[in-house]
Amino acid sequence: SSPIHLISGLPRAGSTVLAALLRQNPRFHAGMTSPVGGLVNRMLDAMSEENEFSVFISPEQRQDLILSIFSAYYQQQIAENKVIFDTNRLWCSKLPLICQLFPEAKVICCVRNVAWVMDSLERLVRRNAFEISRMFRNRAEISTVYSRTEALSQGNRLVGFAYNALKEAFYSEQADRLLLVDYEFLAIAPEQTLSLIYQFIGEEPFNHDLESIEYEEPEFDRKLRTEGLHTVRSRVEFKPRRSILPPDLFERFSQLSFWTDTTNSVANVINFKTSSK
Repeated sequence: SSPIHLISGLPRAGSTVLAALLRQNPRFHAGMTSPVGGLVNRMLDAMSEENEFSVFISPEQRQDLILSIFSAYYQQQIAENKVIFDTNRLWCSKLPLICQLFPEAKVICCVRNVAWVMDSLERLVRRNAFEISRMFRNRAEISTVYSRTEALSQGNRLVGFAYNALKEAFYSEQADRLLLVDYEFLAIAPEQTLSLIYQFIGEEPFNHDLESIEYEEPEFDRKLRTEGLHTVRSRVEFKPRRSILPPDLFERFSQLSFWTDTTNSVANVINFKTSSK
């Protein structure tokens, strides 16, 4: 059967760029967030105690039903014997389930200083000044940069949920299947990053074209009323810039990068500290 790996981690941290690069390899299938994670959650809900008929579903059947979502969604890729990368921020919160379904699966987690994640999202909001982004739920949330970052950092929201899920995975007993990829390192040393990813998942190296990568999902971004959310620039490069966040916000979010200290974790991390060892 086709190997399945997962791409997870923080938003605005390079997962779309990484998928755009990986899909250059004809043996690989990768893209932006797929519906699989959401379907898995729905199926888990449908098999829960809420459903009075759940008593008729055995543990083996539960596993088979969840597995069937992957096999139905990726039927064509499995038939073509491709290595599948499914992207979803919720996979970090589902490691016990992933380990049982796919004992060989690895999870590549894209990480980035949270201040720059917030900066990137704030830039998108400002660029789409005439739209009310659907990342926010009401007028109060969208009113200022403080209310916007506050809303996004809540535990059940875009940044807060992904951050908490990543932290859970990082300190979990399954953390050895994680490979955290720092956004800056990916942008500055993409060849080295890809080479380390290939080693980690045990695949033959491939010569990627770092000058012309293409990926966009304009329809999806338009629906969210946040154009440009999944558009990848044509080449991998690092562009230093000043943050548009007020200094106090930048400072606050900058202090959240727990993954720079691997003392209490068996996770694998690619950043400037680990690669220079």
